[in-house]
Amino acid sequence: MRQFDVIVIGSGMAGMTIANKCAKKALKTAVTDFRPYGGTCALRGCDPKKILVGAAEIIDRADKMKGHGLKGNLQINWEELMAFKNEFVSKMPPGVEKGYLQSGVAMYHGAAQFESSNTIRIDDEILEAKKIVIATGARPVTLDIPGSDIPIDSTGFLDLEVLPKHIIFIGGGYIAMEFAHLAARAGSKVTIFHRGKFPLENFEQEIVAYLVKATRELGIDLQLEAEVTGIEKQGDGYLVTVNTPNGSESRLTDLVINAAGRIPELDGLNLEAAGISYGPKGIEVNQFLQSVSNPDVYAAGDSAASQGLNLTPVAVMEGHVVAANIIKGNSKIPDYTEMPSAVFTLPTLASVGLTEVQAKRKGFNYKVKSGSGTNWYNAKRINENTYAYKVLSGEDGRVLGAHIIGPHAEESINLFAMAIKAGMTSGEIRNLVYSYPSMGSDVGSMV
Repeated sequence: MRQFDVIVIGSGMAGMTIANKCAKKALKTAVTDFRPYGGTCALRGCDPKKILVGAAEIIDRADKMKGHGLKGNLQINWEELMAFKNEFVSKMPPGVEKGYLQSGVAMYHGAAQFESSNTIRIDDEILEAKKIVIATGARPVTLDIPGSDIPIDSTGFLDLEVLPKHIIFIGGGYIAMEFAHLAARAGSKVTIFHRGKFPLENFEQEIVAYLVKATRELGIDLQLEAEVTGIEKQGDGYLVTVNTPNGSESRLTDLVINAAGRIPELDGLNLEAAGISYGPKGIEVNQFLQSVSNPDVYAAGDSAASQGLNLTPVAVMEGHVVAANIIKGNSKIPDYTEMPSAVFTLPTLASVGLTEVQAKRKGFNYKVKSGSGTNWYNAKRINENTYAYKVLSGEDGRVLGAHIIGPHAEESINLFAMAIKAGMTSGEIRNLVYSYPSMGSDVGSMV
């Protein structure tokens, strides 16, 4: 049996942060992952997705400027674009291993299973540690319908060698919306079936309404209150049955993608053997991200039932917190004051802080400033017809939440995140001097 100070299960952004920091502080550290090192964001999520979206952005900008100084048609060459994406992704695992080697982290490639409160099994080897960290991330939910084994997930979409003529997405979250916008601009016909009344249900619905309109104007068939009840193979394609407000109907498609959400990937860890409490949202942790039932265990990122959103920057921040608490003893608490997030559709939807529903639920007295920015210079210069904002401020003028849809919203939202972190008032934000003309210069007009 090999003994360590720290064992990290999972080599995504949280796991990497913890393993490297602990090892650099002379703690004998090991890491294991049954997948290539790098995690969802780098290998199967944010990074490869943004490379593909980058090409779609060029198509979108060119289309909107057609007849306004640009002519001709640009097209996405899917095979070349995927090869470009794969070039980046393939470099990640060896790069992570090199970092572990430099830090002195012992590397394992296998699924971990708890044997006791502080021991795990990897294949035929038993490892023991003073502290064990669970940072296994999340996986797609399993559909509870006939034919649930037929759809591919987001990972499969990012590995498609050929883009089908027609695609059906199940779910209306950020994965479905982002990939639908990408596929539509790459030439596919796209249908989204979402069982809720609104897509992106955790975002500010007043702003989501703009995205729904833009999505449908793009030619995407977005069907709401539509629940998929079965999938079956039919010829070279698939027949998808769905319940809608108008009754049951069936659609033929070339490909079905499960984008119905993600849950903590805790399968097979045998958490019961270690006395680790967990629920639908992940490992139950205290304020220090330590297991409430097993003090030898910590959790970070999507596998922890913390207050954090399932976002890469949050996972990294939680990784730093866990590492500090292991190295120095429990003393550091994660700060979730500002957690900006973005849905990389075109246009991009971005959010930070409270929605109006959340502000009401918390009992805040607040004021709202919202409106369209399509008549502002920054929209007109690129012929953008979807640009809107909604900002909530408290009685003292400090920003409680900001929600934007439009070009480079993912950049502008960071200014609001900093304002929330710094406790800036609307007046202070308005009075800042911004570079002009830039999208950031519009922030002062939104408060």
